[in-house]
Amino acid sequence: MIKDNIQKALNLQLNQELYAFYLYLSMSAYFDSKNLNGFANWMKFQAEEEKTHAMKFYDYILHANGKVDLQNITAPKKDWKTVEEVFSDTYNHEKKVTESIYDIVDLSIAEKDHATHNFLQWFVSEQVEEEATALKILEKIRFINDNQGALFILDREVGSRAAQ
Repeated sequence: MIKDNIQKALNLQLNQELYAFYLYLSMSAYFDSKNLNGFANWMKFQAEEEKTHAMKFYDYILHANGKVDLQNITAPKKDWKTVEEVFSDTYNHEKKVTESIYDIVDLSIAEKDHATHNFLQWFVSEQVEEEATALKILEKIRFINDNQGALFILDREVGSRAAQ
């Protein structure tokens, strides 16, 4: 049976992953409203990826003989001033998720919960990729600044993202 403090931390992370799903879906809707279909597509894929992450936590909790405790999901932000602001929020959100994952890793080490520690290693690697990808797009957006033509090209580039 999984320890109560580990179960609580995993359930909190499950909730945070579902919040991320909502956040990226909200960002997608924002981009759709601005006719930036490539960015909207990228965020839809990102939302689906976060839902997949949530389900990994869901399944692990159950497989570890724990109890899933679904909580309310806070409504995400729904409006931004610029494309840069959206990706700045994306990058900052991913950094928070990384910190949260690391906290659970530290807890699993302290509790000598080797199974949970092993489970979390996939997320440790995933967060390196998530942060790097968000930062790369943010840096491109900052580089092109207010160049609408370049923004259009970047919109098309990120819109080519396909499900993995």
